[in-house]
Amino acid sequence: MWPWGHAAFGYVLVSLGSRLTRGRPPSGAAVFALLVATQLPDLVDKPLSWVFHLFPQGVSVAHSVFVAVPLGLLAVAAAAQLRRLEVGVAFTVGWWSHLLGDVATALLYGYGTEFALMRVLWPVATFPPYDDQQVALERVLEYLGEFLTALSTTQQVGLLAVYFGPFFVAFVLWLVDGAPGVRKLRELADI
Repeated sequence: MWPWGHAAFGYVLVSLGSRLTRGRPPSGAAVFALLVATQLPDLVDKPLSWVFHLFPQGVSVAHSVFVAVPLGLLAVAAAAQLRRLEVGVAFTVGWWSHLLGDVATALLYGYGTEFALMRVLWPVATFPPYDDQQVALERVLEYLGEFLTALSTTQQVGLLAVYFGPFFVAFVLWLVDGAPGVRKLRELADI
């Protein structure tokens, strides 16, 4: 799943959850926490693998349920102590939705349950090392090229729906929610 897909999936979950449990859209602070958390596993694991070569693949410690679950619960507990529960919940939902999104994407691509679950079971399950030693930029460009090539195939409508459909739904929902976070950005820009 691409970054915008993770952000969109997480936003839909947090927005709908906020409306169901609190009767209102999420706050700007919750949205910022969510956006950071939806990107966190890739921002941690990709550099650890692609730049520092500490892990054989770009899914390891931050993609692991053995790390994400306890740290997510700790984030909620800490946020509750600071009377910022909404922010802690949004952060945790964002992180966990990233893992769920990666598993769901692998299943949608037909990789099978074992492969999909391996993505989130580090260190119990790990992928073999990459076949090559590309630098980070080369790997990003390779994945981007594969994505753009896939968009030019006969399956492009399905790919567009899978990759941009959730983003579009999340964007519309964000507008309906009153674009939370924009006011906070404006306040920060005026400082």
